[in-house]
Amino acid sequence: MKQNFVVIGLGRFGSSVARTLLEKGHEVLAIEKDEALVSSYSQGFTHLVQADTTDMNVLKSVGVRNCDVAVVAIGSDIQASIMTTLNLKELGIDYIVAKAINSMHGKVLEKIGADRVVYPEMEMGERIANSLVSKSLLDYIELTPEVSIREILVERGFGEKSLSELGLRGRFHVTIVLIKRNDEISITPGGDACIKAGDVLFVIGRNGDLDRFEQQVSG
Repeated sequence: MKQNFVVIGLGRFGSSVARTLLEKGHEVLAIEKDEALVSSYSQGFTHLVQADTTDMNVLKSVGVRNCDVAVVAIGSDIQASIMTTLNLKELGIDYIVAKAINSMHGKVLEKIGADRVVYPEMEMGERIANSLVSKSLLDYIELTPEVSIREILVERGFGEKSLSELGLRGRFHVTIVLIKRNDEISITPGGDACIKAGDVLFVIGRNGDLDRFEQQVSG
């Protein structure tokens, strides 16, 4: 369903969010305080405004109340981040996502009404660290602090045994949701599917269980 978004702050994180939303066919109002950034993005966004979003009257004048979702992607100016989030909450925006630079900042954003707080630098750091310590881990998505989906390269297969014979759910308590073999992709593979060296798996489970499974298939 098409939605109207406002993205406030066009640093690396904010501009990436805005562009992705545009590519998916949504309406995006992009707001940035820095004149130089606004000039550099003048050809990239249909609705681009230079404005100070800590000013409630400014937010009203640019039509923020017409948006369904707000993304507060302001960088290191914590005061501006908090004031902007407060203003959006007061305007009655349905859903507010706010970027935090540390845990204290995040707690304040949650207290004043942000529906979701994200830590892009921290999450990217965790992703890089995980990739450094595990050569078989290609990528991962954290669903909760305890549960993830991991993209894992199989370096050591299980011979000709099928998933039913391997009993991975019973042994590792993980679920394989996709197998990619060369150009072929098997989504929610059946019990007769096999895992071979060179396969790429998308596996969901608790992090400790995923660690054990990853060790089993790594070389």
